[in-house]
Amino acid sequence: MAEIIQKDGTWVFDGDALRLTPGRDKNVSLFRKTLGELVVPLGALAGVSFEQGKKAGRLRLRLRDGADPLLHATGGRLAEPNDPYQLIVESDRYGVAEYLVDEVRGALLLDQVPADPVDAYLLPGPSVPLSVSAGDGTATFDGEHIRLEWNWKTEDAKAAAGSRTLTLTDVVAVEWHPAAGLENGHLRFTVRNAPTKAPPKYDANSVELWGFKKDPLMALVAAAVQARLPHPARATTTDVPQPRPELPSPPVASAEDEHDALLRRLRELGELHRTGVLTDDEFTMAKQAVLKRM
Repeated sequence: MAEIIQKDGTWVFDGDALRLTPGRDKNVSLFRKTLGELVVPLGALAGVSFEQGKKAGRLRLRLRDGADPLLHATGGRLAEPNDPYQLIVESDRYGVAEYLVDEVRGALLLDQVPADPVDAYLLPGPSVPLSVSAGDGTATFDGEHIRLEWNWKTEDAKAAAGSRTLTLTDVVAVEWHPAAGLENGHLRFTVRNAPTKAPPKYDANSVELWGFKKDPLMALVAAAVQARLPHPARATTTDVPQPRPELPSPPVASAEDEHDALLRRLRELGELHRTGVLTDDEFTMAKQAVLKRM
């Protein structure tokens, strides 16, 4: 058995699997702490490496394509601090890290584990039930149903439709994109026979993300759903949504109507603040957003 214990986490290899446990250090990301411990079977590995640095090194695992629903759902878009398959190693533990690499590589050779893609998930994905609040809504998944609920920051055109419940059997794809630069991110579900090109801001099957701390947690919902969808290597052409014409933009209201709507919104925010639903900071941010539109 090979084991390395660091502030960033603990990796243990018993010959059959690697057990990856995130550390409790304050620098460990919220995403990794929420994801929790991962058990990676030897057969899911394509390789392992260790990179030395002046002050710290980094262990990296490379999984076989298609083995992990989390990697498929995120498409390599997880920021490095959120990557559960990396471990920061302090310089005085370089020898231990190299020993672990040798042990894993030896086991891969001994068991003749191929590095080619797989056609079935070898990791189970995040456990359910799971609920995450970020951006303009809350996504909840119980293994069979996805529920999307909106908050006060949701665009009126989307919020007007109310909460939405999707059955897993009606979902053909899920994607998670983080916010990047001036472009917002999203968690989007593609529903059978009803694909859409509407922006996430207006799409009732999407949660819009703005780059805040909890945004990566939406990737857990995406991965949990992905783990229960047909593996992409086995998908048939009937599972691929057919393109439809782009939805028209929401109708443009007259200047007078829009001004009245914004005034109503300000009054609603004031009432929510007065009753304690909104904090001072939330009220100030929301009020500034409305005033900018006026």
